[in-house]
Amino acid sequence: MASHRIEKINGQIQRELSLIIQQKMKDSRFNRDTLSITHVKAAPDLKTATVYVSIFGTSEEKEEVLGLLDNAKGFLRANLGKVLKVHSIPALTFKLDDSVEYGMHIDSILASLKKNKGASEDEEGTDRDS
Repeated sequence: MASHRIEKINGQIQRELSLIIQQKMKDSRFNRDTLSITHVKAAPDLKTATVYVSIFGTSEEKEEVLGLLDNAKGFLRANLGKVLKVHSIPALTFKLDDSVEYGMHIDSILASLKKNKGASEDEEGTDRDS
C-alpha cells in the first residue's frame, strides 16, 4: 500500500503535469482537448513515475500523442522540478489508460440490453392482449 506521502506526490504530479501540458507545450500536432491524465503512480523511492493518460481519437492519433509525450519527457520533468518540492524528480513513463473508453463501451452495451429488454416486454404485452 502506498504511503500517504506518495499519494500526495502522485496527485501533485498529476495536477502539475496537466498544467504544464496545457500551458507550456507548444507543439501544434498536440491537441490538449483530447488528452487527460487519469492518474500517476510513483515508485516509493521517487526514482520513477508512471503517468496514465487517456487519449480520445483513433489508434494512430493515440500513438502519435504518446510519442510526443515520450519526446517531451525531459521538458516535462524539468518543469516539474521547478514546482515540486522533493529531493529528486522522478523519471516519467507514459502509458495509455483505456478505462474511460472501456467504461463508455460497457455503458453502450447496458443501454442496448435495456432497449432490447423494453422491446421484448412490449412484444410480450401485445401477445397477451391477442
